[in-house]
Amino acid sequence: MDVAERESPWPELSVLVAGIGVSGFAAADALVQLGAQVSVVDERDGDSERERAKILEILGATTRLGPGSTSTLPPGVQLVVTSPGWRPTAPLLEAAAASSIPIWGEVELAWRLRDPATPWLVLTGTNGKTTTLRMLASILRASGLRVGATGNVGDPIVSAVLDPAGHDVLAVELSSFQLHWTHTLAARSAAVLNVAPDHLDWHGSFEAYAADKGRIYQGVESACVYNLADPVTEQLVRDADVADGARAIGVTLGVPGVGMLGLVDDVLVDRAFIAERQTSAAELATVADIHPAAPHNITNALAAAALARSIGVPTVAVRDGLRHYTPDPHRASEVAVLGDVAYVDDSKATNPHAAAASLGAYESVVWIAGGLAKGAEFDDLVIGSRERLRTAVLIGADRHLIREALERHAPNVPVIELPDTDNMAMDRAVQAAAGAAQAGDTVLLAPACASMDMFVNYASRGEAFAAAVRRYGSD
Repeated sequence: MDVAERESPWPELSVLVAGIGVSGFAAADALVQLGAQVSVVDERDGDSERERAKILEILGATTRLGPGSTSTLPPGVQLVVTSPGWRPTAPLLEAAAASSIPIWGEVELAWRLRDPATPWLVLTGTNGKTTTLRMLASILRASGLRVGATGNVGDPIVSAVLDPAGHDVLAVELSSFQLHWTHTLAARSAAVLNVAPDHLDWHGSFEAYAADKGRIYQGVESACVYNLADPVTEQLVRDADVADGARAIGVTLGVPGVGMLGLVDDVLVDRAFIAERQTSAAELATVADIHPAAPHNITNALAAAALARSIGVPTVAVRDGLRHYTPDPHRASEVAVLGDVAYVDDSKATNPHAAAASLGAYESVVWIAGGLAKGAEFDDLVIGSRERLRTAVLIGADRHLIREALERHAPNVPVIELPDTDNMAMDRAVQAAAGAAQAGDTVLLAPACASMDMFVNYASRGEAFAAAVRRYGSD
């Protein structure tokens, strides 16, 4: 299996796909098309799982759903392709590892099946991944390239690489879960935006989490893009085994050195991908071209620009791509301005690192926060943001953890704690925040926590906030 590729004798191979979600279904579908003997297992047995199973069985795969279906490894399996959320400690995966059966993720399978002529530009990070991917795709399209934006968002990556229409370039967002199961990925260029504690229950430690993020740099051919403000990202570059000639490219909100991208006044400039980089810089765009122009988002734009420039995208395409990029919902989206108070939905700020970046974009904030902490700590977040906080409105199951951090480090910041979890809870949170806000303030939903205690997902939470703001404004 070390040299498996699209033209390998797949019909001779028995493959078990672990999980029948979006990526598992795509992997199984691709393997069936290649002629492999495919079986699929999943503990879930809902309507969507049954529908996918029916399709795969029609195509020639075998499926096993429901409790106990993943407890043992079927005999004769030669390869396991796992969905990204499966932990390495899952009994089936442990059994495969103990039997020296290769375990791939969908990304590894896609890499094996790719067209080698199509470059991959890949990125990861604790926060900002999807925004940066969207910026990168917009820049690449502005240069006239046919782009597949895939990976952790969009279509499954295995579907992208097998798309008969083909692509000039793939822009790929990867999570730490996806990267954990990669082995031979060697992208044209790669970026790690930032690394902060997250998903430690899955990885076991911050060191293991960071190491999985760093797998994205292995074998890189052209550029390893890192964030000068995050020393972990630079160390991951130093630790990586890259191809001869690959370069380390830093991005910074300061004036860039040689081999970097950064800011000169309000202009994004490139001192990495120009012949005269020792003495000059190429103008790429202005801060006004970035929406929203918060510091963390400017860093995202610089990383996207660096990846695009690494394959020769012209400077004008960087500018045009950033101008045409529209942020996804629930990512620092301004909902309304009521009485000189802005209401901003950043429900996607689901951990303290993301919330810190969000709070840092505004001078005076009435902060709506709380939810499921997932083991996170909030002391550093409060210490770094306390000068900006007018009031904190706390909701959700673990709101007491944020309150306690505020009591320790920002005792002068008023706290409004709401135990409500019913359908009108967000309305009461918005009303409380509006009552505390003054002209020029921003009422900011940046929860620093996951949403599943009160909402289906972060999008549902953001929609509830926006609807509550609209109702408040219409009163």
